[in-house]
Amino acid sequence: MIEFGFGISPSSRINLDDFDKEKWNKLVQIEPEILQCISCGSCCASCSGGVFQNVSLRSAILNIRNGKTDSAMELLKGCMLCGKCTMVCPRNINTRNLILSIYKTYSEK
Repeated sequence: MIEFGFGISPSSRINLDDFDKEKWNKLVQIEPEILQCISCGSCCASCSGGVFQNVSLRSAILNIRNGKTDSAMELLKGCMLCGKCTMVCPRNINTRNLILSIYKTYSEK
């Protein structure tokens, strides 16, 4: 059979029943500022690590909210904790503390 370049792609459906609400609530309790994030992307635009690796706090937060914690941790792996994103955040979120809290909460088994 001739391949035309079309195929069935894997489902990107998110099962919110698999979402660990307990860890999310723990993260919100530690860092309530996460609820203030408006996903504007200023943190990503100012990121020095984003030039060399795929680093995105905004995408990581959205992935955590959607239950994709593994991909969120991958997006934060290249963070150098320089603090540039903290300086440009329009909501004055301490992003360094937020990233460290995400690591602490989601790296626990």
